[in-house]
Amino acid sequence: MAAAMELRCWGGDWGLPSVHTESLIVLAYAKFSGAKVTVSPIDWTWKTLTATVPELLCGDSAVQEPTQIINFLRKQRFNADYELSARQGADTMAYTALLEEKLRPALLHTFWVDAENYANLTRPWFASRSPFPLNFLVPMHHANTALSRILLTKGEAPLHRITEVEGKIYSDAKECLNLLSYRLGTATNFFGNTPTSLDAFVFGFVAPIYKASLPSSPLQSHLRQLDNLTSFCDNILALYFSSDHPCPSPPVQETMDANLQKLTQLVNKESNLIEKMDDNLRSSPQHKPHRPDPKPSLASEKSSTPA
Repeated sequence: MAAAMELRCWGGDWGLPSVHTESLIVLAYAKFSGAKVTVSPIDWTWKTLTATVPELLCGDSAVQEPTQIINFLRKQRFNADYELSARQGADTMAYTALLEEKLRPALLHTFWVDAENYANLTRPWFASRSPFPLNFLVPMHHANTALSRILLTKGEAPLHRITEVEGKIYSDAKECLNLLSYRLGTATNFFGNTPTSLDAFVFGFVAPIYKASLPSSPLQSHLRQLDNLTSFCDNILALYFSSDHPCPSPPVQETMDANLQKLTQLVNKESNLIEKMDDNLRSSPQHKPHRPDPKPSLASEKSSTPA
């Protein structure tokens, strides 16, 4: 019997099973390959700062990073790419590298560096799902990591400041989206009738940009003009995640359940009290219903009539 698998990841929102790109990739691949994993969101735990997600736990094994997790699932005979040809396997590697090089920096900038998006969407979301005092540290940590990664990969001399690389970042990202849209064409999946690991990677990168309520995003505006890519995301959500819902906050849920239980008990108590009062009224002699005297007969009326 195969060991149970647990996937630790960020929880969902915006109509997505997770708001985290890497987590989305693994969640989608698990669905495509038929792997049964128990999803354990790290939201509202101290792991929001210390954990590296996604992380797949299986027996004594702990695997991180989407590529490593996918390889692990393949070894467990959960392979969504078994029908791919050698050429298609090479294309998968090429497009995955393209996503990392061209789309990743724009994704990081959109959610973590853009001041308006960070202040109104990203920071409040991650802060509200991290316990105190991590709610102050987690967004700042991720924002600093994102900025450092962008400057490390894109800030080549003489471009050393983020404002000097923004144009190049979004230009490359739009070009990447156009290439993906052209490659997908009118098909439902990138290869054949069933989704593969490439579909999982594209979904993980594109879906957050498509679904998030971003106050400021030229990349989102461009994406929504590519109907086949947005339909691609909608199809995956409808076919594989339609019954999944973002996990509610445990503290909030517990409070709601406790309040509901108290309200139910109060209503039941009042109902029982009312029933007891009615029973007492019915059994009390002084509250027996008054019956009027029987109507006198016609003969008695005549006898009582004066001559």
